[in-house]
Amino acid sequence: MEISDELLCLFSADVSDDGDRYVIEVPRREVETGSVSPGDTYRVALISAEAGSSEDHDDENAPSEPQPPVEAGEIRYVEIEDIGKQGDGIARVERGYVIIVPGADVGERVKVEVTEVKSNFAVGEIIDEDI
Repeated sequence: MEISDELLCLFSADVSDDGDRYVIEVPRREVETGSVSPGDTYRVALISAEAGSSEDHDDENAPSEPQPPVEAGEIRYVEIEDIGKQGDGIARVERGYVIIVPGADVGERVKVEVTEVKSNFAVGEIIDEDI
């Protein structure tokens, strides 16, 4: 299955009955990391749990989630789009993946070294501010 570079986030969710409509809940972490914002409209693709779940199969080579688009030690040029709750700069790269950049301000373009990688965000250290 090919996954678009426009993918902002990927998660598993149940469909619940809410009277005259059905609801799919977005995990809080997707909003907190900046992948999606309340009140915005998004295109949604649904994939059968059986078709995409490694939990139902014994295939050890199939990743259960998309892998982060960055690796520790990687150098990236990023633009700071937002400031997080802790005052750190927030940059987004492929598929909306977040890189947190301490000490950066909105609008800055900086060269960073990725120092820490998690499934839904990374941390980058500024190595050059004049780009």
